Parts: sequence; structure tokens; C-alpha cells
Amino acid sequence: MRVAIIGGGISGLATAFFIRQQRPGWEIRLYERSPRLGGTMQTVDRDGFLFEMGGNGFLTNKPDSLDLVKAAGAEHLLQKSSDQARIRYIYTGALHRLPESPLAFARSPLLTLPQKLRVLAELLIPAKGDEEDETVQHFGERRLGKAFTDTFLNAMIAGIYASTPGQTSINAAFPLVADLERRYGGLFRGMIKKRRKEAGPGGVLTSFHGGVSSFIHHLQESLKIGISTGQGVTAIERSGEHYQLHTPTGIIEADKVIIATPAHAASEIVKPMDTGLSAQLADIHYAPVAVVGLGYERIDHPLNGFGLLTTESARLPILGILWDSTVFPDRAPQGKQTLRVMIGGLRNPELAMKDEEELTELALQGIGQTMGCSTSPCTRIVKRWDKGIPSYPLGHLAKMERLFATAARHPGLYLNSNAYYGISMNDCVANSRKTAERLIREAR
Repeated sequence: MRVAIIGGGISGLATAFFIRQQRPGWEIRLYERSPRLGGTMQTVDRDGFLFEMGGNGFLTNKPDSLDLVKAAGAEHLLQKSSDQARIRYIYTGALHRLPESPLAFARSPLLTLPQKLRVLAELLIPAKGDEEDETVQHFGERRLGKAFTDTFLNAMIAGIYASTPGQTSINAAFPLVADLERRYGGLFRGMIKKRRKEAGPGGVLTSFHGGVSSFIHHLQESLKIGISTGQGVTAIERSGEHYQLHTPTGIIEADKVIIATPAHAASEIVKPMDTGLSAQLADIHYAPVAVVGLGYERIDHPLNGFGLLTTESARLPILGILWDSTVFPDRAPQGKQTLRVMIGGLRNPELAMKDEEELTELALQGIGQTMGCSTSPCTRIVKRWDKGIPSYPLGHLAKMERLFATAARHPGLYLNSNAYYGISMNDCVANSRKTAERLIREAR
């Protein structure tokens, strides 16, 4: 069996790993257009400071990534976040600590007393009577009130999806939250019942010593498959029972093909074979995001937490600031500090593609306004992702159902990336396992 995997991000690598685990005799080859593997999981060393260009790890409240790490023999690389990472801040015009308990919420100045009572009234709100999709904005206002939604959920969506509640589907982006209402009639009721059933600690943010790239390198070495970097697949076509992959160096045949690239790249690859599928893939949109990493000899701020997120109402050019050297101390040389500033998203898409100098100035401006710091960094790095994070708008799940029905017309072709069903590392690994299992099952 000849299996070709197009795309060397975590989805492509994890799928290759799971197939190799169960079918060691198969011929597996992975093709990656760029000279390095990992996709957005990329760590850059700049003057001894380690900057993540994308995500910085995974939560252990789901087993998927942790199981992959263990199966790959990479437990020695695991690095738990510091206890201070549980402390988070939100900027609404002033910087506030995010409440971590009911008592802290009751004392928080983020909402007025009537607004807090409206949140508490969620217990009295009847469950939605239909299965229609709705935005996070509508869901939040309906169950928790407008003030809570415009403050807490607005900042959260910016931090996770670089989007806004009004542009995000609750069912696609937060299926477990939507399920609480469906199964238990409300969020608080559901959380109380689930806590009784699933007593135990929540997830811990976990990364890798030396940054996420250290795990990508380990996974690459452990795969024992053919890997071609700097050689992308430009198109695929059906040829009898097989697929032909067009590359700059020639045509390669495969029995099974997994396209693990971003949706826009997958769209171009399948266009010669199926223009309809290509159009559906092209219809998946992404939020543009710029990451500005800043290294400091010493910044005039305690950095006692994970970082901060901003709300739309604050009208700032930044989405948030991550205090990386507090969360993972090895991200900066001893005694020094590292920050990462996120800019753009669907809130301010025009900002994400500005030049490096402008983005650095916007980042420093955001740090000054939110943290009151004017210290000059000693090191800086800028990464622009014009198609950074997939958007899951209203109707996303229905759109994915139609997309995968179209793809099913091509036996032996599989789509797997964060564009479809979850953007986190845990989601990507879980979907990669499912893809591998389906491919193996259908190959019998």
C-alpha cells in the first residue's frame, strides 16, 4: 500500500505516525512545500530568546496530544507551564485580573451588580428549543447577558480564534459548551453535573523544552518514513485505481492520498480533479494574524501571569499579549523576559499585514497602553500569517458536512487539517488518529 501525505504540519505528521504504528509495512511518503516541517508550530531562536510563531502547546484536559507524545517516546521533552500561567488578565480600558472563582467573580469590577445578577440568572433561562446554529454572540447574550458576552467572550474569542463572537459559530468553535445546554438544559447545570461525574483537576497548559519545534523534530526522526521537504505537490489526479501526484520533479503514484494542508492550499491541489471540491475548500476563510516577539533585558512590569487579552470596546490595535517567559521560563535567557503580541485577526484584519516596523510600533504601543511599560526591547521578531487561523462562522458544520460528502466521491482521498473540525493541537491529533483509522479500515 502506497500512502502519500501532503502537508507536514502537526496534522500530516500525526497521521503518518498513527498509520506507521498500525501498518509498519506500508510505503508512506510525506511531502511538504516549505523547507521545514511543523506548519505554524514553529519556534525561532533569536539571540537566545525562544519565540513561538504559532501555538505554544496543548492542554492536558484531553488525552490526545499527551498520548501521541508518549507513543512517540518524547515524554522527556514535556514542559508544564508555571503555576503563574493560571493567572490571566483582561483589558477593557483598564487592566483587570480575570476572576478564577465565584467569589472572585462577585468581587470583580468587570461587571456591575445587575450584570452579575444577569449572569446568575442563566440558571433560569430555558434551553434552546431547536438545533439551529447560532453565533457565540447570540448564544452568550441569550444565556449570560450582553455585558458578559461583550467582555469575557469577546476577549476569549480574540485569544483563541483571532475573531469576534458575532463571526463565530458556537457549535463549531465550542461544541462542548453548546452540548451543555442540549444535554443538561443550561451551562451552570451542566458544569455542576459534569463536575460531580468527572471529579478531578482541569487541564494544564503543557509545551516542550526548547519550544514546540523540539517535538516536531523528534516526531520527524521517529517516523521512519520518506519525507520530502521543499517539494510541494501542485496537483493530484485520479488514474484508474490510483492517484497521480504532480510535483516539480515529476509524477508520483499513490493508492491513498491524505491532504493535510490548509484549505486554500488543498483547493489548488484538487482543482484539476474536482473544481467543485476546490471551490468548497476555497470558501473556508482564515483570520490574518501577526505575531510580534519582543525580548527584554528587564521590563518594568511584574509579568505575574499568562498574559492579557483585550476587548473590542478597548479599541486597541492588539488582540493580546502573552508573557511567555513567565509561562515557560526557558523562553528567555536567565534573568531576561519574553513577550509576544498578537495583532490583526478578524477584528482588525488590515493591521496584520503591515510591515515589520509598523507592527513593532503597534506592539509597543499596545504594551504601553495596557501594561504601562515603555521599556525598549533588546530583541524583536515579526511573523505575519496572511491566512493564520481558520474561521468557523455561522453554518460552518453544515458547510463541512457538504464538503466531506463531495470529497467522499473520491475513494482513497482524505482531508485532514485544522480548517475543518477544531484548531487546537489536541483537535488536530484527535482528527489525525481518526483519519488514519478510517484509511486503514477502508484499505482492507
